[in-house]
Amino acid sequence: MTGAARVRAPGVRAAVARAFWRVSRWELRTERLPRDGAGVLIGAPHTSNWDFVLMLAIAWEGGLTFRWLGKHTLFSGPAGPLMRALGGIPVDRRDPAGLVEDVVARIRAGERFYLVVTPEGSRSGSGWKSGFYRIARATDLPVTLGYVDRTTMTTGLGPTLRLTGDVRADMDEVRAFYADKAGLVPARRTEPRLRDEAGPATDAAPSA
Repeated sequence: MTGAARVRAPGVRAAVARAFWRVSRWELRTERLPRDGAGVLIGAPHTSNWDFVLMLAIAWEGGLTFRWLGKHTLFSGPAGPLMRALGGIPVDRRDPAGLVEDVVARIRAGERFYLVVTPEGSRSGSGWKSGFYRIARATDLPVTLGYVDRTTMTTGLGPTLRLTGDVRADMDEVRAFYADKAGLVPARRTEPRLRDEAGPATDAAPSA
């Protein structure tokens, strides 16, 4: 069995996750999602690369099949096969056109997975990118609010929303959930706000 195959084995992933939560300073407080389901999982506030470890531990503990978006440079060299085995989809930020359409096509073709998206990126900025919104609306997938909260040292999956197309109203719900959440580096937290909440979300691609 190859290393990639071992990573994919559900029993191995569950065992690793259980061991992680036993020794971690973080407490897992999470809502349950269907293991054979599909949806968009928001990862926020995303302020540190350590969020990736928490994401793996949350998904593996829940037995979820998931994919995530990462910088294309993460998939070059020896680490490439491992990143793909962990569910990664490379994103070339120099050429983001078509990324949302590619993900939508995968889902419409029948792939069943939860897509993990970090709309704010890993640095503070002026708001969130709207690729997650476009994907969820185009596929009619629910959006689950994953979180990291350093103030309580808790992490997990929060409520699941059905986006209505009323961007401002939908984002008001998102903001209400994340209002009291702080990431590993609170100073890097970005307010959950799309660039144009007066109309349809139009950004070309979600952040990775």
